[in-house]
Amino acid sequence: MKKIINYVKDSYNELVYKVTWPTRAELTNSAVIVMIASIIMAVIVFAIDGAFEWVVKFFYGLI
Repeated sequence: MKKIINYVKDSYNELVYKVTWPTRAELTNSAVIVMIASIIMAVIVFAIDGAFEWVVKFFYGLI
């Protein structure tokens, strides 16, 4: 039981005193960058999917 209590105490001390938490501005900037990157990747995948769909339809004579 002592090991568990020591583990919890050490975890708490590390989270409170050793971890550097980002500021709200840093967090907001990171979130915006992730959203923009996600949108760009979604557009790229959409374009590639559309191109493959066109190629398959062309080869099978469905156009």
